[in-house]
Amino acid sequence: MKVLVIGGTRFVGVYLTKQLVSQGHEVVLLNRGNHPAPVAGLETVVCDRTDPAALKSALSDQSFDAIFDNNGRELAHTQPLVELFKGKLQHFIYVSSAGVYAKSDQMPHKEGDPVDPNSRHKGKFHTEDHLKAQGVPFTAVRPVYIYGPQNYNPLEEWFFDRIVRDQPIPIPGNGMALTQLGHCQDLAAAMVAVLGNDQAIGQIYNISGDKAVTFDGLARACAIAIGKDPNAINIVHYDPAKFDFGKKKAFPMRVQHFFTDISKAKAELNWQTKFDLIEGLKDSYENDYLATGKGNAEVDFSLDQQIIASLS
Repeated sequence: MKVLVIGGTRFVGVYLTKQLVSQGHEVVLLNRGNHPAPVAGLETVVCDRTDPAALKSALSDQSFDAIFDNNGRELAHTQPLVELFKGKLQHFIYVSSAGVYAKSDQMPHKEGDPVDPNSRHKGKFHTEDHLKAQGVPFTAVRPVYIYGPQNYNPLEEWFFDRIVRDQPIPIPGNGMALTQLGHCQDLAAAMVAVLGNDQAIGQIYNISGDKAVTFDGLARACAIAIGKDPNAINIVHYDPAKFDFGKKKAFPMRVQHFFTDISKAKAELNWQTKFDLIEGLKDSYENDYLATGKGNAEVDFSLDQQIIASLS
């Protein structure tokens, strides 16, 4: 297939592009041109996709069998693609987010669960609804937290920073909130498995790791990945309601149970995760954190210090 990948030069897009090329697809990238293509020789269309006129102009003379929309956050970002290619595509794969789900007393989240109309990810489910209403042959994937090498959301890095430097690890609540991480290569593999799969048309799939993990458990898993004794790290619990950090984030994850059921994707996409949590964290630590010198960088622990001082 001739495939357009929106993005394709950062994080998940890198792994997606490489997997598509390895399967023999003709891949065209569209991005701002700030990073090199992960595979030499690929055609790249340089454009800011948040500018609808520029996007239409850049793609007006192009044709594709499929599109991977990796970074559309609002309906306005994807609508020009629908207007250009409606009725001309075999498949439109949209990266949504499990963040669209409304909080629930019953977990894990399943694909048919209610969404939160006030979610900061509401643009994602608005886009899903628009693709469906317009009759576009789409599939949406809803990752939870994505981790792995090249992650630009400082998720595992937050834990690595503290464990490497033997700093206390301030975790909100009692540390038993369950969350879920999915490795970037596993997400890319699921997206490739969607492509051309007739059963996937019109469907939404949760994509993440096999197991949920507590906040404390994630800290210990990071320690194991680094090669440290998980029982020797200093986890400090605190009540986040007693602090006002403004726009700063003292912890990189939402403080609640947040995990999904991925059985539908496994059953319908013939997809399995490759990485368990510790293997994935080792991959991230060795091939990103250490490789880029983050272990020697200056880290601002001022919010940690504020929390810890209040508990003494």
